[in-house]
Amino acid sequence: MAKYESVFIARQDLSPAQVEQLAERMGKIITDNGGKVHKTDHWGLKTLAYRINKNRKGHYVLFELDTPSAALHEMERQMGLSEDVLRHMSIAIEEFASEAAPAAPKKEAA
Repeated sequence: MAKYESVFIARQDLSPAQVEQLAERMGKIITDNGGKVHKTDHWGLKTLAYRINKNRKGHYVLFELDTPSAALHEMERQMGLSEDVLRHMSIAIEEFASEAAPAAPKKEAA
């Protein structure tokens, strides 16, 4: 199986709980088709560089996946059909990143 990073942007008017449910539904597609979700990272509500379907902001979610390509294509197909997903992109990677993504929210030191 190949390793992938996949990011999607959900509409700004969704609640964080709805974004969580959407991410779980997309992750379930992967696991049902024989893949594994290595990590799900919610980056929160961020301002978009340009308007997408009259939205100025969006909820960003990152997946790290170890999955067959057929499962990835099915997840991307479902994202394309969903009205809640504004944009999505997946890329193949060699290894999973050991540190946090640069776009992830910073955790404050206690």
